[in-house]
Amino acid sequence: MTKTITVAFGDGIGPEIMDSTLEIIRSSGVDLKFNIIEVGKKIYEKGFNSGLMPSAWESLNETKVILKAPITTPQGGGYKSLNVTIRKKLGLYSNVRPVSSFHPFVSCNFPKMDVVIIRENEEDLYAGIEHRQTDQTFQCLKLVTKKGCEKIIRYAFEYAIANSRKKVTCFSKDNIMKMTDGLFHKTFDEIAKEYPQIQTDHYIIDIGCARLASKPEIFDVIVTMNLYGDIISDIAAEISGSVGLAGSANIGDDYAMFEAIHGSAPDIANQDIANPTGLIQASVMMLVHLNESFFANKIRNALYKTIEDGIHTADIFNPKTSLKKVGTKEFTQAVIKNLNNLPNQLPVANFKNKTAEESQNNQQKSAIKIQQKDKKSLIGIDLFIDWNKNFDELLNLLKSLESEKFELKMISAKGLLLFPLIDKNMMPNYDGDLTTLRFVGKGICGKSSNEILNPNITINHKDITILLNYLIEKNIDFVKYEGLYLFNDKVAFTSGQGE
Repeated sequence: MTKTITVAFGDGIGPEIMDSTLEIIRSSGVDLKFNIIEVGKKIYEKGFNSGLMPSAWESLNETKVILKAPITTPQGGGYKSLNVTIRKKLGLYSNVRPVSSFHPFVSCNFPKMDVVIIRENEEDLYAGIEHRQTDQTFQCLKLVTKKGCEKIIRYAFEYAIANSRKKVTCFSKDNIMKMTDGLFHKTFDEIAKEYPQIQTDHYIIDIGCARLASKPEIFDVIVTMNLYGDIISDIAAEISGSVGLAGSANIGDDYAMFEAIHGSAPDIANQDIANPTGLIQASVMMLVHLNESFFANKIRNALYKTIEDGIHTADIFNPKTSLKKVGTKEFTQAVIKNLNNLPNQLPVANFKNKTAEESQNNQQKSAIKIQQKDKKSLIGIDLFIDWNKNFDELLNLLKSLESEKFELKMISAKGLLLFPLIDKNMMPNYDGDLTTLRFVGKGICGKSSNEILNPNITINHKDITILLNYLIEKNIDFVKYEGLYLFNDKVAFTSGQGE
């Protein structure tokens, strides 16, 4: 039965490397049909800020699979990233980037490198929610959900089992972001217990990046959050020999997108020098996803044999390891000629089709368990104000506040405690701008807002409205507030630095 995929040629070198990839796919003998859509720069210029026209969405809804070349997103003007738009609208929660060394045929300092980076794709700072709050302060919201953490982490363990991987490593920054990254790390530890056959470990993201750049062979599968995954994927690809060698899969429950990890490189477009390897690698991942593993093996083996033969494009050409420098078209023909050959030293591909039973089991394992909701109690607010007057004036104004419901517990700026100070001689430098006022319900907390004495006392939104109206009368310019909650009587907010 003929399978149909959506194909986007993209911008810059995109059309050249897509032509190469499709020619190799056709030559392999796999029975595929291609729905061609136009995306990227030309579509942005026609007034579609997402880089996609409605007809493109129709094709995606029909095929469920897209093979996409790199595109160019215009700078400024409110243009949205096409990749982010597709990932979020189609629920492509998992970004999978295998990176391995082509040693000794492509220059690389790490001959044993073979790592897969699995990156959460929908949440974190890439939600793209940003605001300018004051003259000096800009905000980007980091949003992390239990569901999102569980889906990507469980996917990573299932991927490890399906691909005979032995270890899964978690990268986070939960020593600083104890709630968001803390949730990710905690979820990793919980799910790891369900997979005792898989080794696990955890790295703080900064030392993890250092280890990845210096000792990539110690990693097998890495699972991490959206921004971190974006950064370390390029680090891994670069130290493997070239960013141009790696492909990428974006997987969801119903849809999938496959692409090279590099950009559109308009400076070398239409010169027949682009390396199509990254997109060819992505097409191999696509064929595995489509349960066409025979042809995936055939193409991957031909690609590796060509690289092994020393037939290299300019980006990886090295007089010491390469035999012939070729352009995009000649490289393509060399891969086609090798479609029935196997590499001698590089690993031979051995992808296998999933049975219907295996696919069903994977869906059941990846299903998110319905958890009982935690009890949620509102006990106060953090009020963010734009204050450019003297700090003592603000403090005196707030001390005069009379409220039956609230007490002022803390004043901070950028998380640093300004009031109350243990040592008044240690007052930090304060130059105004965004300042946070923490109000909690009277009688709920002890000396600090994290010391809960009576969780049964709560406030409501009407109480907050009364407080805000008072502050309006005092000409205090507030830009937003965040509710302070207890979940199952436990504090669900951070304390101020120095509190």
